[in-house]
Amino acid sequence: MKNFALIWIFCWLLSPHWAHAQRDLEGLVYDVVTKQRLGEVYVKNLRTQEAIYNNSRGEFKIQVLPGDRLQFRKLGYNADTVEINNQVALIINLKETIKQIQTVHIYGRRNPDDVRDELKRDYKKAYDIAAPKELLSVGMGGAGLSIDALYNMVSKEAKNARRFTQFLDKLHRENIVDYYFTPELVRNLLGLEGEQLKVFMRLFRPTYDFIASNDHYQLVKYIKSKYEIFKLHPNLRPLRELPDIKLDVNKEK
Repeated sequence: MKNFALIWIFCWLLSPHWAHAQRDLEGLVYDVVTKQRLGEVYVKNLRTQEAIYNNSRGEFKIQVLPGDRLQFRKLGYNADTVEINNQVALIINLKETIKQIQTVHIYGRRNPDDVRDELKRDYKKAYDIAAPKELLSVGMGGAGLSIDALYNMVSKEAKNARRFTQFLDKLHRENIVDYYFTPELVRNLLGLEGEQLKVFMRLFRPTYDFIASNDHYQLVKYIKSKYEIFKLHPNLRPLRELPDIKLDVNKEK
């Protein structure tokens, strides 16, 4: 009976079901010219519609099956699509494009990438502490767990550093939206001024995902389509932000 079970398991492992089981595929994304790693790259499995962003070190991990197609997009770069066969890992090289929005519609604003690089220099220690460390270390005595990496996972300093860098990453994405979705652009397209312009900007501010995955033409099309809604509801106003209410749940009565 035991031998029969072992034979059944062996056959199942060799079956097409196992051979085509979904797996995690890891990879890196580089700038094809500078050879620098690229972060904030949008990675999408076109079959499953699963989408992720890679990390600041250019690394990504996503589930795939043979035959799947992965799409890679980053603001300011040509998109690339790769078909998955039996690759153990992927190396993706993206080519920078001409930033049409920047050359035509940007008026004296600092490039968000320059701002982010400056923040990384100013807060280098926080980024160094927040960076993931290898859990396994290899030395003269063989492989073992890295005490420094374990400490970095659980220490209060490391947790605070990760929260801080995550906040800066979120701020960077908001800066990118502001960089392209500008009052000057909306004013030139729609002729709005004053309070109407402010209301439109708040009501129809696009998301970072939209800005990162679309070009200037799509942004203009988006703004004009939202203006049709705005004209139908001229008195529409953004909801007021609710105040933060802090409750002391540990307070004893």
